[in-house]
Amino acid sequence: MKNAAQPKLLSTRYEREVVSLGELSARLGSNPLLVQASNGNTSIKLDGILWIKASGKWLAHAMQEEMFVSVELASVKEAVQNNKEIAPHYDLRDEPRPSIETPMHAILRHRVVIHVHSVNAIAWAIRLDGPEQLKERLAGLRWQWIPYAGSGIPLAREIEKKVGRARETDVLVLGNHGLVICGHDCYSAEKLLRDVERRLAIAPRRFPRPDTSVLNTIARSSKWQFPDVDSLHALGTDPDSQKILKGGILYPCQAIFLGHTMPLWPPAAVISKFKERLIGKDTTPPFIAVERSGVMLNKKMTSAERATLIGLVQVTQRTERSARLRYLEKAEISDVLSKGAHGCKEGVVMEEKANPIAR
Repeated sequence: MKNAAQPKLLSTRYEREVVSLGELSARLGSNPLLVQASNGNTSIKLDGILWIKASGKWLAHAMQEEMFVSVELASVKEAVQNNKEIAPHYDLRDEPRPSIETPMHAILRHRVVIHVHSVNAIAWAIRLDGPEQLKERLAGLRWQWIPYAGSGIPLAREIEKKVGRARETDVLVLGNHGLVICGHDCYSAEKLLRDVERRLAIAPRRFPRPDTSVLNTIARSSKWQFPDVDSLHALGTDPDSQKILKGGILYPCQAIFLGHTMPLWPPAAVISKFKERLIGKDTTPPFIAVERSGVMLNKKMTSAERATLIGLVQVTQRTERSARLRYLEKAEISDVLSKGAHGCKEGVVMEEKANPIAR
C-alpha cells in the first residue's frame, strides 16, 4: 500500500474542505454520546486521494494536532478487491497509519463519510430485533442494516454486498458496532447525522443511588477512587444493566479496553477478599462494580478505558432488560483482540503517552 502523504499541493478549495472535516471531527469527538476516546473516524475524498483519521487519534483533538492520513483511493479499493489489509504497510513506530476502517470509507461512493459509536445506535445495533425496530424509526431515509463483521476488509465487503444493490444508501447501522453516515460534504453529512440521532434517541433508565458503605472499604486503598461521573454507579446499582453485561461482550471496544468479562462482585466478596483480590496485583481491572453498591475506578485507568466505560454504561441504560441481544461470539472476540485484526489499542497507548489527557 503506497502512502500518499503529500500527493500534491491542495488547492485553496480543497484546503477549506480538509479544514471543514477537521472542524466536524472535533465537534463529533467532543460529544460522548457519539464518540468515546479514539473510536470513530471521518474521511473525505479529494482528487483520487482519501483523507482519513489516523489510527489511535482522538477526533476531539482534530483542531489541535495532525489528524488525517492521505492514501490513494484506487490502492485501497484494489486492496479490498484482493483481500489484502492495508495496515501492514505502515509502521506504527515511524508514522501515523490510517484507521482500520479505511477500506469501508474507500468503498463508499460518497465524498464525506462519518463513522461514530453512537450510544443510541449501538443500543439498537445489539438487539436481535434491531432491523425490525428501526424500520419505522428510519422510514423515509436511505438506510441499510449491516450484520456484524470484523473491522477492516470483512466489514468493507459486507457493506459492498448491501450497498451494491442500493448505491443511494447514505445511512448504515452496523450490527454490534455503530453508525455510518455519508454525504456530499461535511454540512450535509452532519445534518443527516443529527436527523438520524433524533430518530434513534432513547431515554436512559434511572438507577438506584450508590451505597458507599462497602465502596469505602475499597477506597481505603490508594489504588482505587470513586468515579467522577455518577452514572457509572449504574453498573453496580442497576440489576438490568448487570443482567445485560453478564451475558457477554456487546461490541468490540468493550472487549478491547475493558476486558472479556465484567468485574462484578457481591458486597461480601469485597469485605472478605478485597486485599487478596485487588491490592498489590498488576492485573487488576480498570474498574470494579459491586452489586447494590456502585463502582470504583482503578487510579491507573487510562482516559480511553474511562471514556469506553462511560459509553458502555450509556448503552446499557438505554437497553431494555427484556430485549433479546446478540453478543459477540468467542471467535469474533479473538479476532478483535488479535493484533493483526485490530491494532487500535496500541495506537491509543502511544497517543496517550504523547498527549496525556487529564480526567
